[in-house]
Amino acid sequence: YRPTTMAALGVSVSAARAAIAFARRNNGSRSRTVSAKPPSRVSVVPRATAMPGLPLSGLKDLGNCVEAKQFDRAMLEELFVVADAMSEVKPGSNESTMLQGYLMSTLFYEPSTRTRLSFEGAMGRLGGGILSTESAGEYSSAAKGETLEDTIRTVEGYSDIIVLRHFEKGAARRAANVIDGPVINAGDGPGEHPTQALLDTYTIYKELGRLDNIKVGLVGDLANGRTVRSLASMLTNFENVEFVFIAPDVVKMGQDIKDELTRKGYTWTESDDLLAVASEVDVLYQTRIQKERFADKNEYEACRGIYNVDQRVMDVLPAKSVVMHPLPRLDEITQDVDADPRAAYFRQAKNGLFIRMALLKVLLKV
Repeated sequence: YRPTTMAALGVSVSAARAAIAFARRNNGSRSRTVSAKPPSRVSVVPRATAMPGLPLSGLKDLGNCVEAKQFDRAMLEELFVVADAMSEVKPGSNESTMLQGYLMSTLFYEPSTRTRLSFEGAMGRLGGGILSTESAGEYSSAAKGETLEDTIRTVEGYSDIIVLRHFEKGAARRAANVIDGPVINAGDGPGEHPTQALLDTYTIYKELGRLDNIKVGLVGDLANGRTVRSLASMLTNFENVEFVFIAPDVVKMGQDIKDELTRKGYTWTESDDLLAVASEVDVLYQTRIQKERFADKNEYEACRGIYNVDQRVMDVLPAKSVVMHPLPRLDEITQDVDADPRAAYFRQAKNGLFIRMALLKVLLKV
């Protein structure tokens, strides 16, 4: 692995961390000229040539992954280098067996496609075994009244790491507090989704080549969307990040996130003009209105469809900007946008595999 520098992110690192640094890239000002046919995208990040060893940053002390605030800048930088290396792991290689003999349990009390399958795919690609329970609330002993804590204590005896999705905010922290082994929060109701924030931050770097000096528009259900809450918090590890929130009144960004940004000195504004915001952001992060979080279905119907990304939005979006979405989508991004090179959401989903492979390596201390 050839050491590089952190010039792309605007910092310097010691020789001890040079091997985990990012590639140099100019992050100076750029034109906001809109192109009718944006150029095809290629990754701006060179891939690693060797699998990094044990972590040098705070990752070495990471015991679980429950909240976005557990990660600082150095930890993110190092994790992203590991993720780059994971993207090159081939079947039958030495790296593809690094987790052989380890077992991962996935306990999902809410539906999932990308998160569950990418975690299970990550474990499988590294040679580990998988114990999986989908719809755990219905098909596990939770249906008999067993507490989450008792379930987690039991499952710890069968596996080396637990990935938990739950409908209650704070459930992952409760689980982590009762066992010694690692717990990964795969989404806790309207609370947090830290591994989504990791893959989102990684995707922004892969797409833009930098994480400092960016403007991010967060659109849709910002009150219930755990992905945008975690992402906003994680991006405060970088310099000069500006946020714009675009959401219907009943699902605006929570005051706790606004207060966190203000306390840390980050600029945030709210807008109801999606076209105006789209014309000036580097990242347009769309989310769906989450029907399952609404007690009043009429209120849900009043919210959906207000802010959609369609060709009109793409026409004003800068040529070097990207559209992201945690998926699944309904109609908040029209399908004709998919062919646009600035539509990064399927690349984003694929990056989730590499980030989760990297996280498993780190948490299992391999």
